[in-house]
Amino acid sequence: MKRPDIIFFDIDGTLLDMKTKVITPALRQLLRDLSSQGVRLGLCTGRSPIQVPKIEDVHFDVLLCYNGSLCFSDQGELIRSAPLKDQDVQKIIDNATAIGRPVAIATDSEILANGADQDLIDYYWISKQKLIPELDFEKKRRGKTVYQIMSGGRKEEYPALMKDVDGAEIAAWWDRAVDIIPAGGGKGKGVEAVLTYYGLTADQSAAFGDGDNDLPMIEAVGCGVAMGNGSPALKEAAAFICKPVDQDGIVSFVYERGWLNPERRAAD
Repeated sequence: MKRPDIIFFDIDGTLLDMKTKVITPALRQLLRDLSSQGVRLGLCTGRSPIQVPKIEDVHFDVLLCYNGSLCFSDQGELIRSAPLKDQDVQKIIDNATAIGRPVAIATDSEILANGADQDLIDYYWISKQKLIPELDFEKKRRGKTVYQIMSGGRKEEYPALMKDVDGAEIAAWWDRAVDIIPAGGGKGKGVEAVLTYYGLTADQSAAFGDGDNDLPMIEAVGCGVAMGNGSPALKEAAAFICKPVDQDGIVSFVYERGWLNPERRAAD
């Protein structure tokens, strides 16, 4: 494949090592070089807009949040908005409460939690956020547009969490918590909306990911790449597998494919 016009990147486990929670200097330089040579960069994450980390001197053209349910350009132009249905939000909250699980609901501007357990606390901390339950949760959430619900949860709890819920599904990338998003959505739908926005085809795009929730994303692009530290299902589905994040797998892959002109590096 020739150099893509746009590349989508997951964050946790892809750009950021889950252990160090930092981006390496080599990868930061690579992103700057890609951008300076005309490649659009997209962040595609389960995180909310307020949880997206700032990467020094790196410009991203588009942000796909909540696993693709809310997408907007660097100019703030809305590209996709696909919230959960109100009845599904209520049912999921009721289901979680019945099995003793607190939840956090995510809107376009805030996240509200009705309680805390260790799984949800640790899930917040992955993005360096502190979980503070909202005392007036029911009042504060009233009338809010909800794009995603987060909850602690293991696979054996999924059926109870989603009991009698028709319009939502689980998009999980960690074995102790879940993101609940609109059914039929996911990162792939966000990618498709962004490609349409820019007038691009799938063949002009690439993506890097590491979790099961990245499956729709790598299937929606022309060149889907799984990290070496990725899930077995993702590596099985990906067109390519690069080295793990802690070995700068993205950097190696991009140079091996000849996607950059090394003589045109972005200035430090």
